[in-house]
Amino acid sequence: MKSTGLFFFISGFCLLFVVNSTQAQNPLIHKQFTADPTARVFENKIYVYPSHDILWSDVGGRENWFCMQDYHVYSSENLTDWTDHGVIVSQEKVPWVDSTTFSMWAPDCIYRNNKYYFYFPAIANAELVGKGMRIGVATSDKPYGPFVPEPRPIEGLMGIDPNILIDKDGQAYIYWAGMRRLNGAKLKDNMLELASEPVELKEIPNKMKEGPFVFERNDIYYLTFPLVEDSTEELAYAMGDNPLGPFEFTGVIMDQSPVGCWTNHQSIVEYNGQWYLFYHHNDLSPDFDKNRSIRADSLFFNEDGTIQKVIPTLRGIGITDATRNIQIDRYSAIGEGASINFLDTDNKPDGWKTILDKKGAWIRYNSVDFGNKNLKSVNVRALSESGGTIEVRLNKLDGPLVASVEIPKNINWEVVNSDLEEIPSGKQNLVVVLKGSPKVEIDWVRFE
Repeated sequence: MKSTGLFFFISGFCLLFVVNSTQAQNPLIHKQFTADPTARVFENKIYVYPSHDILWSDVGGRENWFCMQDYHVYSSENLTDWTDHGVIVSQEKVPWVDSTTFSMWAPDCIYRNNKYYFYFPAIANAELVGKGMRIGVATSDKPYGPFVPEPRPIEGLMGIDPNILIDKDGQAYIYWAGMRRLNGAKLKDNMLELASEPVELKEIPNKMKEGPFVFERNDIYYLTFPLVEDSTEELAYAMGDNPLGPFEFTGVIMDQSPVGCWTNHQSIVEYNGQWYLFYHHNDLSPDFDKNRSIRADSLFFNEDGTIQKVIPTLRGIGITDATRNIQIDRYSAIGEGASINFLDTDNKPDGWKTILDKKGAWIRYNSVDFGNKNLKSVNVRALSESGGTIEVRLNKLDGPLVASVEIPKNINWEVVNSDLEEIPSGKQNLVVVLKGSPKVEIDWVRFE
């Protein structure tokens, strides 16, 4: 991961504008907790608008509960390098929000009328606009802000998790959740007021549900949402031929978390001809599922328009340049004797390592771009208490041997360089295999 800070001088004042750039797979962001991602395509880039989890104990929020005080926005052109554009809205800067509640939950953003409209929920200042969870709007000329909040929330609307759809005829719709229900209504052209009475979207299971995200494809409207089937949320969907339904419950997009992360939250977007599911998990906080991290995986449709179930991966999306640090712990497949763990359990944002602990243990990392570069060697950041040998191969266990790397005996991390036996080109999958029985731990692999 890397970060950069940019300084600008405006009208005699020094303004620090920090843009953090990170390279990551799943989770996409390591430097802070992120959840509830809404992905949008603006200016030929993917922009992701998540909520921002923080530790309740750091700010005095509700004990052991969700705690969110502001929003960041992230962008990427290659789905691998993500730029953090900083805070775009915070509870202290919104006039109608009770800034002691840390309740800025799942947001959305849409472009219309030459403006970007950012929709967000928060608990209102009861003395100003009445009690309860309300939904507000902030506007900007750019998808990354600065956003200016409206002085009051949307009238006649109470709930969480706003989502916006602009239909093919130009009509805008807003969707939201509240009291186990999903609701929808038309918006006026100004995008700030309801143009119709709210409609409850009833054609789905009478269970705990939230986070509606509606999109259209091939004249089919998809209502997607987290649904509590047992004790945690799966991602489900319904289909219809009208933006406000009726919808027919169709199936599950993603199963419940295998490790008990209570929530999930989704958006679905097409980018450069491929559809993607953005969602979240508690990768960087395995012992506390109120601090989550956003993920993304490819999504596919059947011929009849139904959605194929998405199996979560660590590899995620995007193509990795061979000359960058390749985090093979974000694997596409893994064999017996291979495992992953945190580099530092006291500092989980540092990421993970791969542990090869048995002769023949292997791990595969897909979609590495070697291009047509005249590469000569491979660097491996590794350690081994007894020393060991790994092989780097292409595509499969018995695929072409790229390099054989001797890892010296060392209890500290060391970058080991080895000449290439074959120069790869184009897009390839990497397989790293342990030869012999001693244990080897690997942080990353990089070609040069």
